[in-house]
Parts: sequence; structure tokens; C-alpha cells
Amino acid sequence: MLPWVKLGETTMPGGGVMTLMQRGSEFSIMSGVVTLMNNRQNHSEEQLAALSASRVGARPKARILIGGLGMGFTLRAALQCFAADSEIVVAELVPEVVAWARGPLAVLHGTSLDDPRVRIHQGDVATAIGGGKLFDAILLDVDNSPDGLFRPANDRLYNAAGLAAARSALTTGGHLAVWSSYSDARFTKRLRQTGMAIEEVTVRARSNGKGDRHTIWIAVRPSGTSVRPL
Repeated sequence: MLPWVKLGETTMPGGGVMTLMQRGSEFSIMSGVVTLMNNRQNHSEEQLAALSASRVGARPKARILIGGLGMGFTLRAALQCFAADSEIVVAELVPEVVAWARGPLAVLHGTSLDDPRVRIHQGDVATAIGGGKLFDAILLDVDNSPDGLFRPANDRLYNAAGLAAARSALTTGGHLAVWSSYSDARFTKRLRQTGMAIEEVTVRARSNGKGDRHTIWIAVRPSGTSVRPL
């Protein structure tokens, strides 16, 4: 068996070390001994974009916010699924993740970062959510669960105040889509308390229907609710 080779390492904001590893054609981004991302288990990240795009439909000039670049699977799927006139903003907190996308992980990202629909927001997705723009869809995959498992500061995205901020950043009929490595009844309850219509979908990690079961929540802002100005 081929050995793992370390390609890069960086300190995450707030502490903790993130490491990029390669073994043959397999890549992993690790936090200590825990795998955050792996290119052989990416189906659920792709489904995050596909499920979102199916709900946006043919809405013209849709504006999409993706929280977390990672290995780029959600972004690449979004570019395939969303219309040619859409705008896709990708918020990535860790500068090295963007550098890896253009360097050792370019084999996975392809030309996605150069697509004219894409804009990289180097910073916290919470800043983009609170920046005054409205989005037709907000896709969050910035942690392994909606409780700030690997970065405690991420909890502010998933607590009541964070969900209220996301709701306020959605157009009428727009939605929030949240990825998690497991289901969470407490988070489902918090989502329902926002007044949005909630759907919880279980998706396998691998496209062949195998692998871990991951969870994607879709929360739709109902019509008849006020939105902040564009």
C-alpha cells in the first residue's frame, strides 16, 4: 500500500492544525487524526448543490452563496446544476485552502475557480451572510456538524441568531441548505423555530449508495415575509 504524503499544513483560525495529505490519487484534508474531507467520499457534497439547484429551478440570475470551498465538489456540482446566468459566491475562511485548490488539488478543482460565474470571498461566510446582499440559496458546509465540532466559532452559524441572519439574507422563496456528517434533532428544532419550511434528506457519502449516511437540511423562506432591500 502506498504511504500517505503530507502536501501542506496550516493553522486554522481559532487554533488547530489542518493538513493536506495524498496517497496515490486519494487526497484527504485532516484535523489531527480526523478526516474533514476526502475525494473518495464526495457524493453528499455534490448532492448539496444538486438539491439546492433543483429548488432554485429556472429563477433568472440566481445568486448563490457557498460556505466552504474544501475540495471543490460542491462548487463543481453547482457549476453543472445552476444556470449560466447565476452568480456563485464561495466564502472560504482559510487562505491555504484556496491556495491548495490552485496548487496540489487543481486536479480535483479543474477550472472551476476561473468560471466567470464564480467569485471567491476570502473570509468568514458569516460576514458574507451579514453583508447586506440577498441570496436565492445559501449552502453551508463549513464543519462536520451543525454544532461547531471542529471550529467552535462555527457554532454561531448554526445557533438561533445565526439561522435568523441566514433567513434574513434569503430572497422570498430562497433557501438555506446545510450539510452535516450526521442528523441532529436539536438543530432540526432550531431550524423549525425560524418559521421556514424544513426538509431533512439523508444522502450516502458515495455515489454507489454506500458509505456513511450524511444529512442535508433544506430550509425555505416562505412567501409573504419581508426581506431586507437589495
